[in-house]
Amino acid sequence: MALISKSDLQYKYSWTAIDGDNPKVTGKPDSTMFNRNEGYEVLYLINKLAEIWNWKKKASCLKLETLIKEYLPSNVRSQENVENWIIENWENF
Repeated sequence: MALISKSDLQYKYSWTAIDGDNPKVTGKPDSTMFNRNEGYEVLYLINKLAEIWNWKKKASCLKLETLIKEYLPSNVRSQENVENWIIENWENF
C-alpha cells in the first residue's frame, strides 16, 4: 500500500508519463532513467523506497521528495543511482 499519494506531494510536477516510460515495469528501482519533474515517477520511487525500507511515516517520504527536488545532483539519472545517492546522503539533510 502506498504511503503517500499525489495530493501529499509538496512540489509541482508534470503528470504525462507515456507508454514505454512506465516506472513500474520492473517493480524495483533499476537502471531506468528517472525524471525528477514527472510526478508519476517521483511518486512511484518514493513509495517504492518507503516499501523497501519499511517506512511508516509520511514525513520520511516528504523529506525524500525534498531531497529529490532540491538536492539530487543533475548527473544522478537512473532510479538505481537515485536510490544509492539517497542512501549515501540521507543523514546529511
